[in-house]
Amino acid sequence: MPSWNSRGLRGSVLEEQINLTNEKYRERKLAVVQKIPTPITPLKIDKETKHITLAYFEQKSTVDYIGSVQGIPVCFDAKECQTDRFPMQNIHRHQIEFMKEFEEQDGVSFLIIYFAKRDIYYYLTFRKLYEFFVRSENGGPKSFNYDELEPRYQISPHNGVFVHYLLALQTDLAERNK
Repeated sequence: MPSWNSRGLRGSVLEEQINLTNEKYRERKLAVVQKIPTPITPLKIDKETKHITLAYFEQKSTVDYIGSVQGIPVCFDAKECQTDRFPMQNIHRHQIEFMKEFEEQDGVSFLIIYFAKRDIYYYLTFRKLYEFFVRSENGGPKSFNYDELEPRYQISPHNGVFVHYLLALQTDLAERNK
């Protein structure tokens, strides 16, 4: 069984905080956003505990969350970073392609990144993510640094909401409409 600080559980606290945030948004009728489970096929199940002990992924996952915010389709992935440098290898090509297609259908795609060293949550627009992706594909750095990000997209807790990403989404939408 993985320990509390194992690689396998990394990000689970972030996802739990986002899940609680999404519950608050739903209660307040601000948004309906759900966690998308990764489809797996169990190979071994412990008969006593009924827990899956061995499984394989049926398909590549797309994003962690999908839903609607006041009629605007949104999809996003949640990532945790232990340092100020975020490796682009943490985002897979098929995820970029899905988010790009989602944007082409007038949806809004983004990442929520938790920079653990700084204890900061950040909303990364798809535009900026795609810029970093293209840069890495064209021989540039295979990561981006926290200092390359725009401070206005930092996420702060607000009114009992842990990861209040709606303000950053509002900023993103305003910039798209310029």
